Amino acid sequence: MTDDSAPPPRQAATDDPIGLFRAWLAEAEASEPSNPNAMALATATADARPSVRMVLLKDVDARGFVFYTNLESRKGGELTANAQAALCFYWKTLERQVRVVGPVEPVDPAEADAYFDSRHRSSRIGAWASRQSRPMSGRFELEKQVAVYTAKFNVGAVPRPEFWSGFRVRPQEIEFWTEGAFRLHERIVYHAGDSGWETERLFP
Repeated sequence: MTDDSAPPPRQAATDDPIGLFRAWLAEAEASEPSNPNAMALATATADARPSVRMVLLKDVDARGFVFYTNLESRKGGELTANAQAALCFYWKTLERQVRVVGPVEPVDPAEADAYFDSRHRSSRIGAWASRQSRPMSGRFELEKQVAVYTAKFNVGAVPRPEFWSGFRVRPQEIEFWTEGAFRLHERIVYHAGDSGWETERLFP
């Protein structure tokens, strides 16, 4: 926790919030003990009923923030029905938070294939075996499906299932938050505009 005797932090505004995010993520990778790329992903149904869960960021560039999932999962279904999402990163060791809001689009199939092929073989088989978000009778049912697909693919290639791919959140808004003394936190929000990013500071 920030020392209450310390002055409030100061962030310098930038015209490249994606670059700033990548710099913060690199610092988190050096300081966070586990999963510095973890983020809360909030989605909603077509009638605006929300849900949220932790997922892992797998790529970020000027186009947006990428994660992967079973398309038939709850989040996959919600993103198909309502292609809007919000993300929240929190790095306790750095006392920093980043929030992202924007529309969502599927990643290109070739991009999904490349990421899927980079995963550990057991994770690729697990993607085939898990009927994500749907009820199961017990752990044995999952283990049985893992055995089925392990035998099916044997020592051959494990292709990406059609029901497994990625989404990209295209940011319309990115907020950077730094903890400050006496709850005088620093907040800078970036809004995507026609001529680039526009910034404003917010009360904590």
